[in-house]
Amino acid sequence: MKVFYVLAVAFLMFSCKTETPIKEVSMKEDVYFLADDKLEGRETGTPTEKESAKYLAERFKNMGLDPKGTDEYLQYFTFKPKTHPHGEATFVDGKIDSTITGVNVVAYIDNKAENTVIIGAHYDHLGHGIEGTLHRGEKDAIHNGADDNASGVAVMMNIASKLKGKNTNNNYLFISFSGEEMGLLGSNYWVKNPTIDTKKVNYMINMDMVGRLNEERAIAVYGVGTSPKFSQTLFANNTNFKLTEKESGVGPSDHTSFYLADMPVLHFFTGQHEDYHRPTDDADKLNYEGMEAISDYLMAIITDLDNDGKLAFRKTKNESDNTPEFKVTLGVVPDYLYDGKGMRLDGITEDKPAHGAGMKKGDIVIKVGEFEITDMMSYMKCLSKFEKGQTTKVEVERDGEIVELEVTW
Repeated sequence: MKVFYVLAVAFLMFSCKTETPIKEVSMKEDVYFLADDKLEGRETGTPTEKESAKYLAERFKNMGLDPKGTDEYLQYFTFKPKTHPHGEATFVDGKIDSTITGVNVVAYIDNKAENTVIIGAHYDHLGHGIEGTLHRGEKDAIHNGADDNASGVAVMMNIASKLKGKNTNNNYLFISFSGEEMGLLGSNYWVKNPTIDTKKVNYMINMDMVGRLNEERAIAVYGVGTSPKFSQTLFANNTNFKLTEKESGVGPSDHTSFYLADMPVLHFFTGQHEDYHRPTDDADKLNYEGMEAISDYLMAIITDLDNDGKLAFRKTKNESDNTPEFKVTLGVVPDYLYDGKGMRLDGITEDKPAHGAGMKKGDIVIKVGEFEITDMMSYMKCLSKFEKGQTTKVEVERDGEIVELEVTW
């Protein structure tokens, strides 16, 4: 008996010495790793994107999440990129000339539940400035994409660490998507080649650019109309955010792929800014306390929905279907968090009509020619009425006063 006791103590001492505790990784550390110059902007298909994917897979592994890709945590997909701006990329079965291979990173918390919640964020960005860049300086400039979208990935990782052993009425699938900047390719591929039964998907949460929470604490939430439960749940758990709710499940991020496959979706976004799709989107500019608050808010939503069973899916109106084609544009970045009358500007593109007319960030466009502008959609619809070369009067509200400007399209 004494010998057994000595051996047991020795085993425990050996176990304590060899077992390495899991290191907690902060959201700031995740962002600084992904948005470092050494990863060269994480362009889809590049060696540095694969290095980023390896990092994310290791993070999931160290947190104790199960692999749920097709190659452990990874899901590779090969595609032929579009050949002109209005074309589409096409998936192919094997790597041939002129193809690119991206890789999704997929992990799973298996609570042996009936349904699964998907939580996602894309990790790819624009590399040294592929199509989509708004940079007008030197051609070879690394676009680190700290807000777009290392921020969303970091919040996703933070939520994954919080969900271990909690809210066990659902399973949780975490996907870090590749190919978003080239046309939502990674999410589109996963939906068409799922690694779980999509009939068992409860709902999907997407985070894309959640790193710049402003002083108003404003967040835009898309997809609120895709399930009857969402609006009530968002409101009930909101203690300190100014929410701008968007009904549609269609938008310029990966949640769209899931909505189009009849899954309820929520997409969170803290707004565009002057560093969007530029080399200046760096890690030192993010609001990390704001990201913590967003992570806590999302956890509260997930917790609230945990006892509600499988959520009902609802189709929403896609406003873009009603938008006519237009030949002109002001060259502005709308403020997607603004929910007042008119269209508030969050940025002006150089050498475009708005810049030439003297428009400024913060201006609220209220009239273009004879057309009243009540929101972004009414602005887009009015553009179909103008031709290049025309000169039009535009009214903006600036610092509480109405300013009339002349725009040459």
